[in-house]
Amino acid sequence: ASSLKTKQDTPKDFWWWLKIALYTVGVLLGQSAALLLGRLYFLKGGNSKWMSSVVQVLGFPVLIPFYIFITMKEGQKGVAIDDEDDDDRKPPSPYTLGAIYASLGLIIGLNCFLYSVGLQNLPVSTYTLLCASQLAFNSFFSYFINGQKFTPFVVNSLVLLTISSVLLVFNKDDTSSSSTAPAISRVKYIIGFLCTLTSSALYGVVLSVTQFVFTRVVKRQTFKQVMEMIITENVVASVVTVVGLFASGEWRSIDREMDAYRLGTVPYLMVLIWIAVFWQMFSIGAVGLIFEVSSLFSNSISAVGLPIVPIMAVFFFNDKMNGIKGVSMALAVWGFVSYVYQYYVDGQKSDKKTLDEASS
Repeated sequence: ASSLKTKQDTPKDFWWWLKIALYTVGVLLGQSAALLLGRLYFLKGGNSKWMSSVVQVLGFPVLIPFYIFITMKEGQKGVAIDDEDDDDRKPPSPYTLGAIYASLGLIIGLNCFLYSVGLQNLPVSTYTLLCASQLAFNSFFSYFINGQKFTPFVVNSLVLLTISSVLLVFNKDDTSSSSTAPAISRVKYIIGFLCTLTSSALYGVVLSVTQFVFTRVVKRQTFKQVMEMIITENVVASVVTVVGLFASGEWRSIDREMDAYRLGTVPYLMVLIWIAVFWQMFSIGAVGLIFEVSSLFSNSISAVGLPIVPIMAVFFFNDKMNGIKGVSMALAVWGFVSYVYQYYVDGQKSDKKTLDEASS
């Protein structure tokens, strides 16, 4: 019996590596720029947590031309998740997929709000270091949802990332004022800390469920299907955040907020527009990496960009980089390297298995 071609069997030529490089740049640049601009929005007079949430997902229309191009592209047969014959493969019900995508969209909408609360109440350096915990949460939920094994390297990563986050609880410098940011009350700091940690956990759930959907429900991963998932989730998340904006009454203060913005009205609009654009740049890069490699690899690349932001925040926002943050960053990077090394080891084993099967 012939087996279907999988991603591991596909030769990695120059163009494949070029695509990976471009997607990686999209993830790193999009994420870093969006986070810095998001913090700038709050520092210069922005106060609407729901507006900050809306712009994280409302830029999804820029993905539609990309989706149309992929749909029109001929010969898009997709990548098989397993060796099951196409004739025996029943496509999932549109209602089933719709319910899953809508549920994930609701979680993403809530996630955007929690991230906004964290970004409003924490220095961007502390915020991004806490976001690194999403790798630990991804591993934890993947253990129960996708049967991921806890190897020594993964356990080491979990411990390091947990300690990295716990250290930030004792960082008192984040509540003091600087030349660009007002002092943060201890209560607001704790609220921001908890919201950021919760949002990282929810993001880990979303990634784990996404992997489960493609391996157990869809069973055939094509770029078109991945784009459909991302766009549908963003549509639902946009509805959630827009409803939140109006239900909270924050929409009434947008005009006053725009007029009082310390950089001016036009810069206010440009900051929000570019936040939306950069988050969609991040989405395109993340989607590309999920399709070409895996959701785990995409999340790892996202995590490697997190230490970049605290360093940039020191220069742009005069964030303090004290000893606690330095140790926290070192542990976060160490945990990330340990996590990625496990992925490398798994890849080597997979390549060896493929070569053995080809030679037999």
